[in-house]
Amino acid sequence: MQLSHNEENNFSLTRFESMLKTNDVLFFDSNEFENIIHHYLENGKIALAKKAVKLGLAQHPTSTNLKLFKVEILVFEDKLDLADGLLNELQGLEASNEEVYIQKAQILSKRDNHQAAIHALEMALEITLDEADVHSLIGMEYLFLEDFENAKYSFMKCLEADEEDYSALYNVMYCFDFLDQKNEAIEYLNMYLNKNPYCEVAWHQVGKQYFDLKDYEKALTAFDFAIISDDYFIGAYLEKGKVLEKLGRYNEAIENYRITLELDDPTSFAYLRIGKCFEKLGADKLALDNFKMTVHEDPLLDKGWIAITDFYIKKRNYQKALYYINKAINIDEENVLYWKRYAKINNRLNFYEEAEQGYKKSLELGNYELETWIKRCDILIDLGEFETAIQNLMQAMEFYPETAEIEYRLAGLFFSLNEGEKAYFHLKNGLKLDAEYYIIIEELFPTIFRRKSVKEIINSYVKTS
Repeated sequence: MQLSHNEENNFSLTRFESMLKTNDVLFFDSNEFENIIHHYLENGKIALAKKAVKLGLAQHPTSTNLKLFKVEILVFEDKLDLADGLLNELQGLEASNEEVYIQKAQILSKRDNHQAAIHALEMALEITLDEADVHSLIGMEYLFLEDFENAKYSFMKCLEADEEDYSALYNVMYCFDFLDQKNEAIEYLNMYLNKNPYCEVAWHQVGKQYFDLKDYEKALTAFDFAIISDDYFIGAYLEKGKVLEKLGRYNEAIENYRITLELDDPTSFAYLRIGKCFEKLGADKLALDNFKMTVHEDPLLDKGWIAITDFYIKKRNYQKALYYINKAINIDEENVLYWKRYAKINNRLNFYEEAEQGYKKSLELGNYELETWIKRCDILIDLGEFETAIQNLMQAMEFYPETAEIEYRLAGLFFSLNEGEKAYFHLKNGLKLDAEYYIIIEELFPTIFRRKSVKEIINSYVKTS
């Protein structure tokens, strides 16, 4: 009985692993060793691949392919000098073996010598029977060099050699996107579709280009063709849903998002978009149900927690909003978007100490918007924490020098601490920057605003402005 290729491979693997367990020495031909090593490398079992290479070379010491596998493992382990030495030996014996040049290119690439790697791959290209694979490797080297034009050309050559290499098609589109060549990308995709009219990947990419160009009707048509080409293509339904949202056709968008839930495991993205659509339609309960499904499906997706929190903020139900933002913070306490909402909600509930902590945490996490510094300052003023408020504003000035909103607040704070010289300095700075903003003093420091000396300075600037 003749075994199929897969059955032969499985038989060889079983024999090899049995040999390792029993320490018996069994004979395998070089092709069997190659298939065993390839299987282990494909599955990331490097230690077993190394054992197979060692045993294989013990039985077949002149096998070039087994030596090339050894080179591949040495490159993987960053033993580049050893790999290079072995390759130089092989190059002298096997100058017409493309794999020698491919592995040479791998070493050069790891050493960041991408131009030399490209040269080695061009030599491989002259002798290879698999041009698509080599063009793809050249394209990747050009990407390392950030030479997107040549990378694009290489991936296009790859597609000429193998029209069904969709990873090359995605890489071509990546280059077009990076070069901001939307119209050129559409032109190329249309040319590709003339040869492959039922390629769902290409139609999907056409739709994304039109979406970015805000030509939603054409985008919709392209996604429809992607679905006609493959009615199980989840990405096309999701993108079609996004287009329908832009067109205000929320019920149709919901239908497309729901199809994705039926075709595969539910995604948090689909639930989130369905919730947003229901919210636009005024169906609050259905919107909230889907937002809750979003965080159930993926508790780490911040957009889900933010959607629920913002829903309750819009309804002015701040207690519920606080409940959900606290849940979100318990899951990810380093998320600045959560802390900003935490501060805002506590401020609305008049929980000023908690609000101040929220703004402080937002700043610590890198949210340096002027509004965050100002709101924290105003709460600190209400809490009577004048010195901390001053420290806060001094930090803000590093990011926003010569800002009237900061200068007036510093003036009021220094007056409150009886540091007149500093207070007058900042008051005059504020008036020079924007005389109309003196209202900040009036609102935040009414007692100080009523001082005769303060009013005189303000009036002298307001009259001349």
